[in-house]
Amino acid sequence: MKIPVVKQLVENRTMDELREAEDALIDEKPFPFEIGGKDEGEKLTHILAAIYILEKMKTDGMEFKEALREYTRMVRESIS
Repeated sequence: MKIPVVKQLVENRTMDELREAEDALIDEKPFPFEIGGKDEGEKLTHILAAIYILEKMKTDGMEFKEALREYTRMVRESIS
């Protein structure tokens, strides 16, 4: 995961746009906008991280950095 890519998505895309990109990836269609990443797996990670962070910012009033920390903590715990 590349944090600058996630940050760019959070700052420049809406939740609907991110969901549309997620659906395009699942349906093996072209993305509606450029998403950084070396392969589809990394691009999906960026999309899902941005969706999670936007939701946290909206529902919990978190700033980007707080929501990012929450996301990375959740990922670390799921790997452990």
